[in-house]
Amino acid sequence: MFRVLQHHFPASALAEFLTDGLMCFLAVLLALATMSVLPVSPVPNVAGGMSHVFLPAMAFTVVMSLNYVFVGLYKQRADMMSQSAQVTRALVAIVLGAPVAYLFISRSFGESINAYAMTGLAVIYLSLGVLLVRSAAFSAARTSVGAHRVLVVGTGVEAQRVAADLRARARGDHVVVGFYPTGAEGEAGVSRPGEFSRETPIEEIVAYHQVDEIIVAVKEQRGGNVPMEQLLACRISGVPVVDLAAFYERTRGEVPIDSLKASFLVYGHGFVQDRLRTMIKRAFDIVSSSILLVVASPVMLLTALAVRLESQGPIIYRQERVGLGGRVFMCLKFRSMRTDAEKDGVARWASKNDSRVTRVGALIRKTRIDELPQLISVLRGEMSMVGPRPERPAFVGQLKEQIPYYDIRHSVKPGVTGWAQVRYSYGASIEDARRKHQFDLYYVKNNSLLLDLLILIETISVVLFREGAQ
Repeated sequence: MFRVLQHHFPASALAEFLTDGLMCFLAVLLALATMSVLPVSPVPNVAGGMSHVFLPAMAFTVVMSLNYVFVGLYKQRADMMSQSAQVTRALVAIVLGAPVAYLFISRSFGESINAYAMTGLAVIYLSLGVLLVRSAAFSAARTSVGAHRVLVVGTGVEAQRVAADLRARARGDHVVVGFYPTGAEGEAGVSRPGEFSRETPIEEIVAYHQVDEIIVAVKEQRGGNVPMEQLLACRISGVPVVDLAAFYERTRGEVPIDSLKASFLVYGHGFVQDRLRTMIKRAFDIVSSSILLVVASPVMLLTALAVRLESQGPIIYRQERVGLGGRVFMCLKFRSMRTDAEKDGVARWASKNDSRVTRVGALIRKTRIDELPQLISVLRGEMSMVGPRPERPAFVGQLKEQIPYYDIRHSVKPGVTGWAQVRYSYGASIEDARRKHQFDLYYVKNNSLLLDLLILIETISVVLFREGAQ
């Protein structure tokens, strides 16, 4: 893992990004070489200058790399995808990127290069490269090179969850060398399979097994349960030691609230809400929402017509939501439910496959078109492009009582899309709200322009592949 502006990125994802970019570049070179020996007209004039090779290759690489990003190949949880899913997404990115790459190449070089032939051959070579590298070479590299060796302190439920999370990664970049029982979990000299004896100092285990990191997977660390002196010795020797909150924040992009202490939030990094950040975020909101309103206006007009033709009632649905500082505002959405959805006046959670949703409503909810009117709220300053999704006042009081630190989400403006929306599947219960709040806490703690851009990019992947749509 490496960190940029408080957000963690898997080092293996960076390696994959660079490898994919190299494959894109080589695909164009192979296409040009093939054209030079085939009866293709016009034949690329490679000897005429490096621009005839370098510029088309770079244009193709940039377009395809962006599409790889948009389909979610490098996002933080992409390592949970199967190899077949990753190959499928890569091929979708190539198909979507081919027309754009052709336009760049044909407009830039006119008649000097047969753009059809070059793009077609490059796509064929790149597709073959994807099938070969992502299904075979990456798999071999992941299992043999650069595995991060981890010692888990603890043997309980949390320790097993940490180990399962590391083992489930498709990139295979972490290896759990074993578990070290704490005072509350085992007797001295007694160990089970996969566990080390408490009589063996942690420093010796770390040295013998070449441990790269120690994860303390114990909720209660008081009362001498955790060997702090041994962990301190390891930390001083250069071995990183992290607790559960830091582990899940780094690997899952969420802040777990079950074992969270106020001191973690008070003394930890993050929660940057200074004037400069506020000004940058507001400028970004105005520019991005204005552009999206112009681009999406035809879709919004067609949606308004479809909603009106399907059923009588208002096209725009207005509903009270809680925003910045706990202030209530009117949230705008295209109406996706029947007008009598809450005729008794009782607020209800929306659920998956909700019977109150109309046919048009089902479509616009899956594609998130129903959220587009909220761009107006962004221009007004009531919402932001990115932030925690605003909740109804009827639910906020209930959630504040049952979910620790729930009010922290109201320290930033609510968003049209958010970290929880691109990280968690559809939810309609207190437990779902609890889990989503952990992602919202991560966003509030680590919010930055980079994270906002990342969320907007991942929203494209969510819409394309129907991931966690709300």
